[in-house]
Amino acid sequence: MSNNRDLSGVKIAVSGKSGCGNTTVSRILAETLKLRFINFTFTALAAERGLELRDVLDLAAKDDSWDIEVDTRQVKLAREGGGCVIGSRLAIWMLPEADFKVFLTASPETRAKRIQRREGGVIGDIAQFTADRDRQDHERYLRIYNIDNDDYSFADLVIDTDYIEPPEIVKTIIAGIEGKLCTGN
Repeated sequence: MSNNRDLSGVKIAVSGKSGCGNTTVSRILAETLKLRFINFTFTALAAERGLELRDVLDLAAKDDSWDIEVDTRQVKLAREGGGCVIGSRLAIWMLPEADFKVFLTASPETRAKRIQRREGGVIGDIAQFTADRDRQDHERYLRIYNIDNDDYSFADLVIDTDYIEPPEIVKTIIAGIEGKLCTGN
């Protein structure tokens, strides 16, 4: 942090689609700023229930309670007091009181390659699964919350992560937060 501002009470929401770097960037940002890291997702819920992620996604496609549980739990954790970094697909929408909202983007090709590095698999299958998931997520978010996750124009900062490594993204976010706090915008 360039000017050593106290950011201990700041709530930061980071969103983006799968493979854009939400979790990685949110975790590094939370560690750097010494804030709580909140990232309760379908992946976490699947692990908690002993299910495969694909199974949870299939269940969520038919039953909105899965989305509502994940989103409610995340928001509750974020509102428990003090500063935090909440990283999820809908964080910038679900935590409107966040002091700073970041949306991460990346090309479908970059996202598929990152997911392959993280989880393994065949790149073509991953690209198709990711495109299908994006479509299903978009439809569910509209139906459940009336949220268009392709409209993130209200975010304080939008970062294309295709050619930027997470530590640089974190520096950019911190500079954005400090700039907003200094100007009050």
